[in-house]
Amino acid sequence: MKTQIDLRKILFKYRSYIPIPFILLMIVFAKPTIYSIAGGLLVILFGEFIRLWGVSVAGSETRTTKSVGSSLLVTSGPFSYLRNPLYFGNICIYFGVGIMSWAAFPFLPIVTLSYFIFQYTLIVSLEEEHLTKTYGTEYQRYLKAVPKFFPSFKKYKYSGHDQPQLDWRRGIKSEQRTFQAILIIVFIIVVIWMLRFFYDWKITKLFGDA
Repeated sequence: MKTQIDLRKILFKYRSYIPIPFILLMIVFAKPTIYSIAGGLLVILFGEFIRLWGVSVAGSETRTTKSVGSSLLVTSGPFSYLRNPLYFGNICIYFGVGIMSWAAFPFLPIVTLSYFIFQYTLIVSLEEEHLTKTYGTEYQRYLKAVPKFFPSFKKYKYSGHDQPQLDWRRGIKSEQRTFQAILIIVFIIVVIWMLRFFYDWKITKLFGDA
């Protein structure tokens, strides 16, 4: 009997590695400006803050890649404004890198944004199946009240179940690899900008003096 392949499980397992080709394209074709760097960096920092807040509440379970699972239905912190704050944060980070690099802008950032919305929609559908089976009507109530990706200004009033405590130290420890990846990418893009800036300056000076 053949086993049916579930694309959602594949995307869930390799979700940390799939962004790499998009990031490489943004670096290879980067044409950053001082304005794109500043604007993109703000978007990246906003996305990482959302991620950090989410991880500081939900803990390291958010990093699992083996299988979908959850020991607790988290509906506090950023999860009270949107159901998938970490995925929302990731989307902001990737889009922010696209703005910073200014590579094939706006085509490449829009394609990247569209792909990750597609990917996370599939992954979330898998996670929602698990959460519905595990938490039943409690999760269904949360599902109807809180948006999937884009934050609501109305805070979800959770009750009847315990919630983890906000722990920024735990979040920072869990996010160390993400911090490192962001720093490396930002550093590379800034170096590309500096090299382009000084090259243009040198050419201008050379021909300006001629």
